[in-house]
Amino acid sequence: MKKTLLLIFIIAIAASTNQLKAQEITFSDTLSGWDYSWVAGLNGSQASYSNWAKGGVNNISGNAHSAITGKYREGRFSYGSLLSTRYGKSKIEDQGTRKTDDLLLLKNRFLYNLAKEESDFSLFGNIDFRTQFDKGFEYGAGPEGGDVLISKFMAPAYFSQNAGLAYVPNDIYSFEAGLGMQQTIVTDDNLATVYGLDEGSNIRNEAGITLGASYEHPIVKNFVLSSSLESFTNVNRAISSTDIYFSNQLTGKINSFMNTSLRFELVYDDDFSEEVQMLQVLSLGVSFILI
Repeated sequence: MKKTLLLIFIIAIAASTNQLKAQEITFSDTLSGWDYSWVAGLNGSQASYSNWAKGGVNNISGNAHSAITGKYREGRFSYGSLLSTRYGKSKIEDQGTRKTDDLLLLKNRFLYNLAKEESDFSLFGNIDFRTQFDKGFEYGAGPEGGDVLISKFMAPAYFSQNAGLAYVPNDIYSFEAGLGMQQTIVTDDNLATVYGLDEGSNIRNEAGITLGASYEHPIVKNFVLSSSLESFTNVNRAISSTDIYFSNQLTGKINSFMNTSLRFELVYDDDFSEEVQMLQVLSLGVSFILI
């Protein structure tokens, strides 16, 4: 377990996801030239019991998160890049070590303002890549209570490119609509059909309509709510098969190093499941502003 926690710390310092904000790239009105930031953090918990009347299971868990962001603005043109990661492990007595969080995300965003004077409307282009580091299992779903492998690095992975019109009236919220391409990549032949690919195929190309919205604003002192909504509708499929990604995070700053956050995500992708996927994480930890 010590090696696992060390690995988590290394990933926090050497990779990237932003636990403090939603996974979006926003541009300040005052930005000129290049601006860089790097935020990393660690969360953890531990509990042990001995002859405890109320019962309990010994456990220890750790989670690392980090985000490197680069932004550039010159005249009517803006560019932003975000490299983000999350990774977490939990060791539960008699159940071994299990993954609790896992993300590798790279976003690139291009904006071109439609007016020489500052305008709320811009042309945009996005190029995104998303996968995970480690194997994921559906625990206890196999024969005789065994675990079933459902994901691993590059299985699945999603690569998307889209462009269109963005409405960005301020730093608080924005909306966008456009056309895009999306590739679903599954490098493990045994998992291809789990994510809607034809048997023997490792990649699926789709063309469709993209919609997006984001919001970020303090709701009370020291607490910031960040939300983002993304959708992709394949032009060759019914609207009911639209992929939807809805991410929310409430972050509270306790002091210069410590923060608490509540993260809630919903995903609908009927290639994997016709039921809504849901994630909820409440955490308390430390963060480091490295750049």
